[in-house]
Amino acid sequence: MPRANALHPLPFMSKRDYYEVLGVARSASDAELKRAYRRLAMKYHPDRNPGDATAEAQFKEAKEAYEVLSNSTKRANYDQFGHAGVEAGMGAGGGGFNPGDIFGDIFGDIFGGGARRRSQVFRGADLRYELALDLEQAVAGDEVSIRIPVLQTCETCDGNGAAPGSEPKVCPTCRGQGQVRMQQGFFSIQQTCPHCRGNGKIITDLCGTCHGAGRVEEQRTLSVKIPAGVDSGDRIRLAGQGEAGEHGGPPGDLYVEVRVRPHRIFTRDGADLACEVPISFATAALGGTIDVPTLSGKVALTVPPETQSGKVFRLRGKGVKPVRGGATGDLMCRVEVETPVKLTAEQKELLDRFEESLKAGGDRHSPRSNSWLDGVKRFFESIRP
Repeated sequence: MPRANALHPLPFMSKRDYYEVLGVARSASDAELKRAYRRLAMKYHPDRNPGDATAEAQFKEAKEAYEVLSNSTKRANYDQFGHAGVEAGMGAGGGGFNPGDIFGDIFGDIFGGGARRRSQVFRGADLRYELALDLEQAVAGDEVSIRIPVLQTCETCDGNGAAPGSEPKVCPTCRGQGQVRMQQGFFSIQQTCPHCRGNGKIITDLCGTCHGAGRVEEQRTLSVKIPAGVDSGDRIRLAGQGEAGEHGGPPGDLYVEVRVRPHRIFTRDGADLACEVPISFATAALGGTIDVPTLSGKVALTVPPETQSGKVFRLRGKGVKPVRGGATGDLMCRVEVETPVKLTAEQKELLDRFEESLKAGGDRHSPRSNSWLDGVKRFFESIRP
């Protein structure tokens, strides 16, 4: 009984049309073929799909399709005779395409597959943007637009740095290796190719837009959703919104760092808010009701009689709901008794009479003051020689 074969190499199966494999039209340009292969190679590469035999087979299938269609001679044979024409051409030694070249161009050192060329593909740099918010925005959440300068892949040359209609050429010094070997006596030293600087390719006709860099600086406008409850120091990550990678590498990320502006009324401590509330002398002595501001509107605060300056009242649930979850904080209201100013003669006279009436009552009207005076008296008596 024949043994079952779960994954047999593709030659035992009917081959798919190469254009269908890459997902392009038969009239596709070289640049379109390259973009299509890059996309498939990044998606199905074995290092990104460890242990996935199906992905590995699809990767090999895409590589074979690109190997044929990127070579003008092989492509012409394939268009005329199909797979049979390609296989005959391979037997005759019609080469010119090295799958390692496009592989190194796409992956470089990312997956360790670019051992032949030191530096090809680089991930774009991460960017940091400081976003200043009002306290109300940070607590309630918001959506804001930001404008940032970033390096984008040049659309004119599709990031390869060459003028339209031309392609980077294999470096004649290192022959595409990106490295050269120097012989010094008995020692052989391998170093980065000084001609192509390790790229393995050189550009003779520079792109007029990016001047060979493959990237251009542009202003990008982004919409950033601010979750409710963020605080200074929190970071919002926008994946893929950093600088474009070099030579088709993946872009970096953008980190939006939150900074909450100082508020004219409230201060924040984690989930709690705090504020100072001035009250009159009469309200502190007799008690009363005052309006206290919160981020959601005014609330009435009952001040009991004989309230002292510095007394803190807690308004539960009037603080901030943390962005990472948890209970909503409280609002801490610290009352400050305000001394009246710019008194009239009549008001001063009334206060004098009031002061005399307090003194007549002895210690019971000002227990803290009298206790403090007694302490001062005992202190001086203790240090008297």
